Amino acid sequence: MKIRAVAFVALLFPLVAVAAPNAAEGGKLVQQHKCEACHESKVYGPPGSIYTRKDRKVTSWEKLKAQVAGCNTMLNIGMFPDDEENVAKFLNDTWYKLPVK
Repeated sequence: MKIRAVAFVALLFPLVAVAAPNAAEGGKLVQQHKCEACHESKVYGPPGSIYTRKDRKVTSWEKLKAQVAGCNTMLNIGMFPDDEENVAKFLNDTWYKLPVK
């Protein structure tokens, strides 16, 4: 009986696996929601300057994900958590280069 239960759980495990964040999808979302334009209007600089400034708030992968989630919530964008992960992956690959945990 125990062997059957273990086998059943082993068969279900792949169904609950979470896909890795996708930077390409994140880039599409950044473009779709005009994230870059919003940020440029706040720092009055060239594209990407908000990500490369010396006093940036994002200094870790966890802070990057929190910042993306905060923008999503404050602006009522309506992205799902996996969309937020994709955006964070895109931003990290493009600008931050932070170690991902």
